[in-house]
Amino acid sequence: MLPCLSKKFFGVDCLGCGMQRSIVFLLKGEFVAAFQMYPAIYPLLLLLIYLGTSFFITFKYDQLIKVVLMITIALTILSNYVTKIIF
Repeated sequence: MLPCLSKKFFGVDCLGCGMQRSIVFLLKGEFVAAFQMYPAIYPLLLLLIYLGTSFFITFKYDQLIKVVLMITIALTILSNYVTKIIF
C-alpha cells in the first residue's frame, strides 16, 4: 500500500485516508468492512459506474445526476473526515 504522505509528514489524516484499504476489502468481498474503512467508497463506485455507462447511454438528467453524486461524495468525505478528527 502507498503511505499517506500527509499522515507521515504532518501526523494528520488526509481526506482520502482509508480508500486503498477500502478497495482491498471490496475486492475481498468484505463490503461492510469496506464501508467502515471509507464510507465514500460506494458513492464513488456509483459515480464511476454512471460515468462509464453514460458514454454509451444518454440519460435525460445527466448533469443533475452527476452533480448530485459529486455533492453526495463530497459531503460523505467531509463528514467522515470531521468524525475522524473529533473522535
